[in-house]
Amino acid sequence: MASKYPAKEHARRAFAHFLEKSPEESKSAFFISGENYELWPYCDQSKPIRQNRYFYYLTGCNVPGSHVFYDGGIHKLTLYLPDVDEEDIMWSGLPMSRDEAAAKYDVDEVKFAHEISADLKAFANNIYTTDVNQWNKDFEPHLIAKNTAFFHGLDEARMIKDDYEIALMRHAAKITDKCHHGVMSATAIETNETHIHAEFMYHALREGSKYQSYDPICCSGPNCSTLHYVKNDDDIPETKHSILIDAGAEWECYASDVTRCFPINGDWTVEHLNIYRAVLRMQQVTMSMIRPGALWDDIHLKAHEILIEEFLKLGIFKSRYSKQEIYESRVSARFFPHGLGHLLGMDTHDVGGRPNYEDPDPYLQYLRLRRKLQKGMVLTDEPGIYFSPFLLEDVLKDEKKSKYIDHNVLDKYWYVGGVRIEDDLVITETGFENLTGITSDPAEISEIVKRGLKKKKCCKLGAKTVTAAVAVFVAGYLFRAWRR
Repeated sequence: MASKYPAKEHARRAFAHFLEKSPEESKSAFFISGENYELWPYCDQSKPIRQNRYFYYLTGCNVPGSHVFYDGGIHKLTLYLPDVDEEDIMWSGLPMSRDEAAAKYDVDEVKFAHEISADLKAFANNIYTTDVNQWNKDFEPHLIAKNTAFFHGLDEARMIKDDYEIALMRHAAKITDKCHHGVMSATAIETNETHIHAEFMYHALREGSKYQSYDPICCSGPNCSTLHYVKNDDDIPETKHSILIDAGAEWECYASDVTRCFPINGDWTVEHLNIYRAVLRMQQVTMSMIRPGALWDDIHLKAHEILIEEFLKLGIFKSRYSKQEIYESRVSARFFPHGLGHLLGMDTHDVGGRPNYEDPDPYLQYLRLRRKLQKGMVLTDEPGIYFSPFLLEDVLKDEKKSKYIDHNVLDKYWYVGGVRIEDDLVITETGFENLTGITSDPAEISEIVKRGLKKKKCCKLGAKTVTAAVAVFVAGYLFRAWRR
């Protein structure tokens, strides 16, 4: 792997894709401003910074207040550092020097921000940017914003990950594995959803990941039916058997995105395990179809077929109706309402997927990836089954839909809330590599949870033994002192 983030190669690839749509622009340039410090209103404290992903893709630079210029005609990449504020040095320390930046980043030249205006003014051809905002508004007269060919170039390039990017994502995935294992191992002290959230973030920070790819989803019982639940503060009494955590650590601006479910006490209830096994089969079957050239639509629809088969076995769908009849009714979309997965990269829902949220087909409306798979794509495979009163209310009132559902059987499953299993996959020449290592085997998950509970119990017993020993020692000492 290269020693530097391959910014120049990224710029070349993005420019080549840009020319696919605008071949007449071979002498044009790109200019993007990174994020900068911004104060909260009426406060001298800065908002957290999340670097502009398009800027980062062309630089690998996280220095706030930086800018990048790429001259496509001569393939020259220039990084502009923020001007040095001498007064700020006593508060924040010395900023990065030009030589340090040249050594760290894969660029042809390093300059300072005060040089931007003259450089843009002197450039004779078109200069494209993503949009005009507070960080680049001073240069607006020189820029062309919101050009579709420009976004096409950036998105197509970002969609296919190189070895350097995959290495970053592999590291993020390993951290995430440890975090999920830590959460499963600590159920003895997780009596509120917030504790699950805290446990995950604790392990991420210990591993050097200061940022999450997205707000963690930590839910229990019926709350697991909310797809992007972020309240994360309900108590977890014994009556709530199921836990769902969807969380991923970030590493150097690259995301991981993993979901695991487990029983809070290590013992699966019959209904929880039934649904877990159904979702696991949905994932296993769809994974077996993943390879370059496969259409993601087809793989997603296969997941619905598996769900229907499993619901017929469990009696949730009535056996008097055929699998095809139920499939054509689209009723399964209310139990599995989201897409099978999405592209993953610097953004959790990464660019390049070409979704169509106006699609009238409920099976496909929320599918974020609508194209054939290619080597170098990174995506999630995350089937789920949910028992949401909100999603099912109108279905249960609609005789044309509700006739397929055995309401008495369905009533046994409401408490589960939902189950989702999510892994991160890299498309290879012949199939895929699964970056996610944390187990999804229900027996192994149960063992991890029970081992954590046993360890906690042993710690309590050990503490009691030590306390008793100390008490005996103190009593003996006092008795001997009294005798003297």
